Amino acid sequence: MTAPDPNKNHGFGIDVGGSGVKGGIVDLDTGQLVGERFKLPTPQPATPEAVAKTIADVVAHFGWTGPLGVTYPGVVTDGVVRTAANVDKSWIGTNASEVYSNALGGQAVTVLNDADAAGLAEERFGAGRDNSGVIVLLTFGTGIGSAVIHNGLLLPNTEFGHIEVDGKEAEHRAASSVKERKAWTYERWTKEVTKVLVAVENAIWPELIIVGGGISRKADKWVPLLTNRTPVVAAALQNTAGIVGAAMAAHGDGTEHASA
Repeated sequence: MTAPDPNKNHGFGIDVGGSGVKGGIVDLDTGQLVGERFKLPTPQPATPEAVAKTIADVVAHFGWTGPLGVTYPGVVTDGVVRTAANVDKSWIGTNASEVYSNALGGQAVTVLNDADAAGLAEERFGAGRDNSGVIVLLTFGTGIGSAVIHNGLLLPNTEFGHIEVDGKEAEHRAASSVKERKAWTYERWTKEVTKVLVAVENAIWPELIIVGGGISRKADKWVPLLTNRTPVVAAALQNTAGIVGAAMAAHGDGTEHASA
């Protein structure tokens, strides 16, 4: 365990996933974790109260007492969960910020979409750090998550995974889970990914698209096969992006005018 240095610009982030709840102290000047990343299994069933207890255990591991950011795999507005596409429906309507804060004895908690958190981190410290204008992050996993950053500011809760592409929801067409279920080659799968990317770039004309999710670790096998017009690069921060972005959000970095 690494104790936070009060003289440093440190934050704390937690990334809630289907299999694990991961947290760590973040150096907000560099985007690097300060010491270890700590992970506990996601409770099953993953009710808001059970997840809140696990989050409290992660925070207690580090002895963190300041503001913290936590990710959620869906739409969150003003701390309230609005969608639950790939998680338990009991989350809908839950004020996650309040539930988490209560479990932490009143600590300030900022809750945001997991792809939004990853997008903030990648734009500031990762694959998008040398780019300006509109940057889109798409995460390919069970579904497709999305984040849009414009000149460092987040447009929250974009749901490009749910847009219709040639008569089918984007994530039902091109999530990495579809590739696995249908045993597609990278060549076959990237034809579907390209269709989704073209639909996104025709809507908002980004300068750069960053692709994340576990399958981005093998980006060399499929990114060169894409035929859309916008440059596409693999996410750089991998499994720390959600933690870093959550810590940023807790300090208002990139979200100053993005409280939709």
